[in-house]
Amino acid sequence: MINFKNMDKKNKSFMYQNLQRSKCFNTNFSNSNFDFACFRGAHMKACSFCACTFKETEFIGANLKDSNFRNATFENAVFDGSKLEGVNFIDAQFKNTIFVATDIENALNLNINDPNIRIYSEMPALEISSELRTAIEKLMENPFVKKARVLDTKDKKLNTISVMILVEKFGEEMLMKNIGNLESALDRDFYTLSYLIKLLDKLV
Repeated sequence: MINFKNMDKKNKSFMYQNLQRSKCFNTNFSNSNFDFACFRGAHMKACSFCACTFKETEFIGANLKDSNFRNATFENAVFDGSKLEGVNFIDAQFKNTIFVATDIENALNLNINDPNIRIYSEMPALEISSELRTAIEKLMENPFVKKARVLDTKDKKLNTISVMILVEKFGEEMLMKNIGNLESALDRDFYTLSYLIKLLDKLV
């Protein structure tokens, strides 16, 4: 967690950082690296994220009001239940970025027809086998997964966006083969789905 107000934090690395519940106002993060970072519940208002990178970054319930993402790069990023009022995305570049239950209507210069973004008004329905669903629900009981909350929603339901990302990357069959080993490989706290993806990459 970080708390900055009216500060200059340009050209910094925030890779892999847990920024949960951070509170920043009018801070300049331009040209910084936020790859694999977690913005769960963060309030980052009127901040400059110009030319920053956000690879597999998660904005869960984040308030980004009036912040500037000019020329920022988003790759495999997720905005879930975030507030984007007055947020400027002019000249931002997207690759496979997801917006779900997020108020994109009040964002500025966000091209909703960009083929590199997907927009869902709510958690989408997802057709997966009952075996995979059971395996994932069992994994959700792991204390590290439970604390990270990357596979469930705020109302404790299955996070279908996270599962969809895993299925698209690994396929159901490969997930079923490795999900049991994944649980035994977890031995520390983590904060983003990208950590599970990294472990699965090693197992596969």
